[in-house]
Amino acid sequence: MNTGRSRPTEHRGAGGRTGIFKEPVDGPVAVAAPGPKGVAGSGLAGDDVVNRKHHGGDDQAVYAYAREDLDAWERELGRELPAGMFGENLTTRGLDVTHALIGERWRIGPRLLLEVTSARIPCMTFQGKLGEPGWIKRFTQAGAPGAYLRVIEPGEIRRGDPITVEHRPDHDVTVALTFRAMTTERALLPRLLEAGEALHPELRDGALKYIRAQEA
Repeated sequence: MNTGRSRPTEHRGAGGRTGIFKEPVDGPVAVAAPGPKGVAGSGLAGDDVVNRKHHGGDDQAVYAYAREDLDAWERELGRELPAGMFGENLTTRGLDVTHALIGERWRIGPRLLLEVTSARIPCMTFQGKLGEPGWIKRFTQAGAPGAYLRVIEPGEIRRGDPITVEHRPDHDVTVALTFRAMTTERALLPRLLEAGEALHPELRDGALKYIRAQEA
């Protein structure tokens, strides 16, 4: 579990400040739906979101990344990547985040219930933080973006709380497929609609716009 406060940054595109620098906390940390995107920030108490045009809000309240994927990047980059390095709120273990389904629900601890909504898109702030040339392209090609989640039932979480997949919907729209549709394979966008109301509203609108353009 990782949170971060706003701090100055020289990374291009970050507007002078960023909340991407997350560090582990033991908790407890309250997690709740923060409010509409563009106005609200993170779902975690004590966690700052600066660029609210692209980050935060109810449908991007929590960002999760798998420890196993961080370990793979450690081996490839030849450097240590501690929890929170990718700006994630939850560093999971033993959970296949990349192939989680849109609409999949995770119970964390006794009360908190989260729902997968979309994949994370890398930005220049992320590249600047990592300090890896060509990072956006490299991260995109790897296809392990991590998942955004909305809060279905609020609650407190602590480091080490178990995560149980409480619901898996009856479709095959995964985080990985969603990421490809958003980045390198736009023709996949219509397939995202199979995820129904669980899909991030911006993705639903984007898929419908794509379909209308193809029919024009």
